[in-house]
Amino acid sequence: MNMHSNAVSNVTPPPGLRRLEDVGLGMVMMRDILLKTMFRMNLSLVTDLARIICLPVPLVQELVDITRGQRLIEATGTLHATSGNEMGYQLTDGGKARALDALAQSEYYGAMPVPLDTYKEQVARQSVRKLKLTRAELLRGMGHLILPPDLIDNLGPAVTSGRSILMYGPPGNGKSSISNGIRDALGDKIYVPRAIEYSGQIITVYDPIVHSAAESAVDDPGQLRRTSNRYDTRYVHCERPTVITGGELSLDMLDLTYNATARTYQASLQLKATGGIFIIDDLGRQAEPPQKIVNRWIVPLEESRDILALQSGEKFTVPFDTLVIFSTNFHPNEIFDGAALRRIFFKIKVDGPNQEMFLKIFAMVAKKRGMPLDETALIHLLKTKYPTINNNFANYQPVYLIDQMIAVCEFEGIPYQMTPDLIDRAWANMFVRQEQIAH
Repeated sequence: MNMHSNAVSNVTPPPGLRRLEDVGLGMVMMRDILLKTMFRMNLSLVTDLARIICLPVPLVQELVDITRGQRLIEATGTLHATSGNEMGYQLTDGGKARALDALAQSEYYGAMPVPLDTYKEQVARQSVRKLKLTRAELLRGMGHLILPPDLIDNLGPAVTSGRSILMYGPPGNGKSSISNGIRDALGDKIYVPRAIEYSGQIITVYDPIVHSAAESAVDDPGQLRRTSNRYDTRYVHCERPTVITGGELSLDMLDLTYNATARTYQASLQLKATGGIFIIDDLGRQAEPPQKIVNRWIVPLEESRDILALQSGEKFTVPFDTLVIFSTNFHPNEIFDGAALRRIFFKIKVDGPNQEMFLKIFAMVAKKRGMPLDETALIHLLKTKYPTINNNFANYQPVYLIDQMIAVCEFEGIPYQMTPDLIDRAWANMFVRQEQIAH
């Protein structure tokens, strides 16, 4: 596993903040976020504020002092014995008025956002294109799958190049599992900003559904002083993100979401996937035609940047640093024109197994499940059943058939066994399933 611990150290953290100028935001925005946070969360201690607005304690103290000078905050005059004799602060009437005014402009409070340009620098430090996966790491991510050897040969260079990949082939052969295996193989961690700022607008990026935090910030105030300067805590240290979408993907999910009540933006799906993987599963099942979906990715895929728009119509550029994996049950020529196909760098066919491979998988699954193999039943399966579907073997079938037979045995209270009759019963259920997923 030490390969992975090496990978962790390859990502340079965002440098810690030493002065207020390092935050990169205007004084008014910082002051307003401070006031809104005190007002909304009813906080009075600098150490608590530092944890919530994600700045080091000395900088928060400096910000509090400046705001006190503007008579928007006052000291409560009480020292809190529980927190190392810390001075408490509260909003003055003027401060409350200013907080309400600021909330009317934007409901955003909490972590200070990272300016877009500062964020771009961090994206470059942790680019998914710098990842070098070895065969061993990729195999470890795919450990639970039985794959044809040449698939890894094709997949490895594709993933390591950080370019787009199209996996195609008949359903039920593990395209989705392969995508997840690639995700598992990545293994290192990056820094995701809680929010970014562009042109005075705040866009929240960190999303607990997409990003799994690797470690939580230390809550002990004594600790905070010592650790908060190691890296900029406006970022969350996370696993590389994976966004998986299927038939529900629509083009507007690739735009910023504006919340009119809160007057803040939420990052688009692919912005949340920065530094990680974006999987578009089941391409061709979305409401929009696949060609249109791929067209939306053309500039990002070619130029490593994406263009987003604010409510005002103002457009701006964000980094696009994502490994995009398209997966489809259709043949690429059915759903794309030549230009779109050229844009997708690697095309990998994920096919069903041949008879020999199928038997290998079948025997392996049976052994794992404690189901004895029976020659008569197997001959019945291969000679009588499969010809009825033109011998179309798929990777999901062994598991499906064996689990069906097990379910029958358990229900009938008989030891696990394979018989032509049990094969027929399992087949009948699987065949219904196949009809549903055929094109």
